[in-house]
Amino acid sequence: MINQCNIRKPFVAGQFYPADPDALFELISSFTVKATQKQNIFGCILPHAGYAYSGSVATQTLAGVNIADTVILLGPNHSGNGPAFSLMSHGYWQTPLGNVEIDSHLANLFLSSSKYLKADTFAHMQEHSLEVELPILQFFNKGFKIVPIVIKTDELYILKKVAQDLAGVIIKNNLISSSMLIASSDMTHYEPQKSAEKKDSLAIEAITALDEDKLEAVVKQFSISMCGFAPAVVLLKAAKLLGAKNGKLIKYQTSGDASGDTSSVVGYAGITIY
Repeated sequence: MINQCNIRKPFVAGQFYPADPDALFELISSFTVKATQKQNIFGCILPHAGYAYSGSVATQTLAGVNIADTVILLGPNHSGNGPAFSLMSHGYWQTPLGNVEIDSHLANLFLSSSKYLKADTFAHMQEHSLEVELPILQFFNKGFKIVPIVIKTDELYILKKVAQDLAGVIIKNNLISSSMLIASSDMTHYEPQKSAEKKDSLAIEAITALDEDKLEAVVKQFSISMCGFAPAVVLLKAAKLLGAKNGKLIKYQTSGDASGDTSSVVGYAGITIY
């Protein structure tokens, strides 16, 4: 029996996505495109806005992916609560589609192998960046576990070191084939559509080249308001250590494509790393 005290309740159900399970399943179904072939990947970048705006990007990206047994979720810490790297190490995350178990064994291996990762629950309670990915993952795979980590530092050296720590644990424990990483990020925020598309193309080019140093450079040089820059850096560095050689943009759109208002948009990209 699941201890109710160990359940992280949904915080943005009914806001970012439907709270009713049937309505939620139907909405995700409406975004789905038939993938010709499922691909094994090391990770992907997914957006985390309301499903009306970014749900199709996340869904169509995951439609072509074999979701691993354990998904390491990396997201930005919007609230500022908790330490620089907050890892929730035990329990379940609840969504309208059911509970997702935290992979406590892997979580504790990460905690014992990195001086930067800290066990913390508080930072996750009102953070949406990881929560919104879960129902879409559940739509495609009911049996995966997660290790949720939110990040509130953009110091490149430390991000790379955490990536090395994560990859080292995965390699040492022969978990490359049974785990994958997801970096949760929206792209440019609240700029005219043409400006957002131009800036985001620079960030996407760096990501698909698996070049975290270039990503940092263009984000700083062009003031790209990509909220998940730090998770993306960790993903890119870790994935390369695990053997990734390629990145591919699956879909890009902006909030303006959904709303029709292109005067101030947010960009959304779905990218696979393989």
